[in-house]
Amino acid sequence: MLEKLAEIKVRWEEVNKLIANPEIIADMKKYVRLSKELKELEEVVEIYEKYKLLLSNIQSSREIMAGDEEDELKAMAKEELEELLGEKSNIEESIKVMLIPKDPEDEKNAVVEIRAGTGGDEASIFAGDLFRMYTKYCDSRKWKTELVDMTEGTSGGYKEVIFNVIGEDIYGQLKYESGVHRVQRVPKTETQGRVHTSAATVAILPEADEFDVVIRDEDIKKDTFCSSGPGGQSVNTTYSAIRLTHIPTGIVVQCQDEKSQIKNYNKAMANLRSKLYELEMQKRADELASKRKTLVSTGDRSAKIRTYNYPQGRVTEHRIGLTKYDLQNIMDGNIQEIIDELQLAENTERLKEGSSDTEDSE
Repeated sequence: MLEKLAEIKVRWEEVNKLIANPEIIADMKKYVRLSKELKELEEVVEIYEKYKLLLSNIQSSREIMAGDEEDELKAMAKEELEELLGEKSNIEESIKVMLIPKDPEDEKNAVVEIRAGTGGDEASIFAGDLFRMYTKYCDSRKWKTELVDMTEGTSGGYKEVIFNVIGEDIYGQLKYESGVHRVQRVPKTETQGRVHTSAATVAILPEADEFDVVIRDEDIKKDTFCSSGPGGQSVNTTYSAIRLTHIPTGIVVQCQDEKSQIKNYNKAMANLRSKLYELEMQKRADELASKRKTLVSTGDRSAKIRTYNYPQGRVTEHRIGLTKYDLQNIMDGNIQEIIDELQLAENTERLKEGSSDTEDSE
């Protein structure tokens, strides 16, 4: 562990020098990338220095206990040693988590797609509730949201809604939300007060940069149409809405949120890029599936991940067996605690994998 931390400190010193280089300062992309790296390394270096001081204090206490000092001083050293060893155990756990390799996708912005599943009109209403939950959560994190496309349900909510989330380390937080969300409640359309079960599917995609995915012009079929509102009526007379078809994969995306055709085209292209990038990511995930099986981020959109039970005011996170009787607050966007628990569960799994891999190599 100390060797790994020492290597990180060497890299931190290198980045500190690089970031002061005029050539780096002139290259904004490199400067931003190195600034992010420096910030991440600083956290590790800070805990490394604290850990080294702690180990030094432990050694000093042991030397006092083993020396010819008075009994009273030895007793004080023994008491201090017990406290230091407890602190050492805690700091080592923190270091282990910090040393888990970060997924480079975690820093990216995200594309969020919510689609009504089984349950008819009630599923569309629930998809609308999830959209509200996520936008309120994003607002609480000071993240920007941009609507890309939506199809409204006949009785409210959405059959489908797609939006972008822009900010810092978005995908790393939101990726745990991918999967089937299930709701149990009495629908507004139900006259006999029976509880129904409906579902909506949430897909979280990392936003792909232009250098992540290259899309050839000849592989794109572009269609324009008039933007439509509720009930399908045209809301403007210009063909500003864009539909793009990626011929090799058959993926279709569209955007009609902006009045400008160029803006809609750019949003649709960004969405298409993210979908193609996800295909590549899924290939990699499938290749690793036999080596690494995690309960938390399976990437399987058909997996039922969470149930929102209105009669009992209960939300159950099935992947980690977490139940919270705080449904209204959660639907108001207070989902950070659930995300934190999911991150903790995944980090715990990855730590176990890391230790088992070390044992295997030995």
